[in-house]
Amino acid sequence: MDHSYRNQQGNDNGQRQRGPMGRRGMPAPARFFQHQEVEPLPPGHNGAPKIYAFIDDLFFVAKIQETARKLNVKVEFVKTGEELFEKLDQNGNGNPSLIIFDLNSNTSKPLTLIPKLKSRLKKDTNIIGFVSHVQGDLKLKAQEAGCDMVMPRSAFSSNLPQLLRRHAASEMDLEQ
Repeated sequence: MDHSYRNQQGNDNGQRQRGPMGRRGMPAPARFFQHQEVEPLPPGHNGAPKIYAFIDDLFFVAKIQETARKLNVKVEFVKTGEELFEKLDQNGNGNPSLIIFDLNSNTSKPLTLIPKLKSRLKKDTNIIGFVSHVQGDLKLKAQEAGCDMVMPRSAFSSNLPQLLRRHAASEMDLEQ
């Protein structure tokens, strides 16, 4: 069989190049070619962190730390409400702009802690929680407790850079 056409196409190893075409010769969905990079915030917003996270899952801890590092944003991880209140009292720089909860956390007990945080912090502090997509009842309980936004884990992961950037940038605007 004559395979000379492969050499003309620049593919001399006999393998078909996929390029923008997916499997079976159909165009690949656009989401495979979109890579969202979020620009890091400019340096100079030193001081107390304005984003706190109550997360036990080491996968999400690593993901948040890496994303925050790339964005030049400070995120501090805490285990209990008392620890957060101590840090806020020590810093004295105002309230955080964002508090993130893994609503499946066993150590922080988010459903009892969220109402306490809402009563103590100003309305400009947002509380975001994430759950498994099948935990609809936990999502409703968290919203009733005062959680501003409850997201599935997958949506939280994909929107993490935008969430961190928006809340860190809003604090920078308030400082200037």
